[in-house]
Amino acid sequence: MMMPLTMANEGEANVIKRIGGKEEVRLFLEKLGFVVGGTVTVVSTNDGNMIVNVKDSRVAIGKDMANKIMV
Repeated sequence: MMMPLTMANEGEANVIKRIGGKEEVRLFLEKLGFVVGGTVTVVSTNDGNMIVNVKDSRVAIGKDMANKIMV
């Protein structure tokens, strides 16, 4: 079962299953480390915006971007 990253629980490691959106959005997320099969952990959320751990880095992403990442 897939769900958007915005629905993931804080502190729980999730495997990225799909990245949606336009090609430029997918490439941008890939450069940040969001790749299919990779692991992402939500550190905190604030009004839908998120801080996540991906590839040993903390990354802040907006709600719109997080909704395109399916885990």
